[in-house]
Amino acid sequence: MTSTYEVGRVAVLSDIHGVLPALEAVLAEPEVTAADRIVLTGDITAGPQPSEVLDLLGEQGDRVLWLSGNADRELVEYRRGERDEIPDPIAPYAAKALRADQIDFLATLPKTLTLTVRGLGRVLFCHATPRDDEEVVLVDSRPARWTEVLTGLDETIRTVVCGHTHMPYVRLAGGRLIVNPGSVGMPYGRPGAHWCLLGPGTDLRVTPYDIPAAITRLTRESGYPEIAEWADYFLNARASDTEALGVFGGRDGRE
Repeated sequence: MTSTYEVGRVAVLSDIHGVLPALEAVLAEPEVTAADRIVLTGDITAGPQPSEVLDLLGEQGDRVLWLSGNADRELVEYRRGERDEIPDPIAPYAAKALRADQIDFLATLPKTLTLTVRGLGRVLFCHATPRDDEEVVLVDSRPARWTEVLTGLDETIRTVVCGHTHMPYVRLAGGRLIVNPGSVGMPYGRPGAHWCLLGPGTDLRVTPYDIPAAITRLTRESGYPEIAEWADYFLNARASDTEALGVFGGRDGRE
């Protein structure tokens, strides 16, 4: 999917993972409300309130541009009997919690899209990398790894926005600007709902919200059996960025 006209401000929300209170907090931000577009870079639903998250995002109208992440794809495959299991423990619950029409909708989502953003030119949005929804690239991935995953990308695309690893960063790779907004619902490193504002520059944001109240609410409203422990761990960002980099580092091709 490609947009040829220029947009002024784009709010990028990644890895919401079915955490409705975090999404509500970000959507209430004045600059998100005023953004020309909201781009969702995947992993929208694999979490405690997937159906509610999709309904709320649907209410935002046509200014929302949707991308699929690997977790969204896995939920569709699970519900359609194309796979027997999903590694993420909460994912089977999320898959069953979605309505049939929502599964059909997720199945239609593209893996990439390109927008022309004021001040940044042509920007490619994806979940993990432009070529794959599960590949890992990190702020400290070596230059050769970035060259590998960006091979074949149109030279006119000078900015790439990706998610997947739940840690925000901005860096250069082979002359291209790489932006990861972090995770709205499952942050690693520090609590809060992480997102990004594009145009004319790149502004990483974190929206604070009442995490104890959100954990209480999720425990009350979600039917996932381990919700209290899940919410405490992920909403409080119990996994540090150092720990997450250590785990993901083994998946980016480094020795």
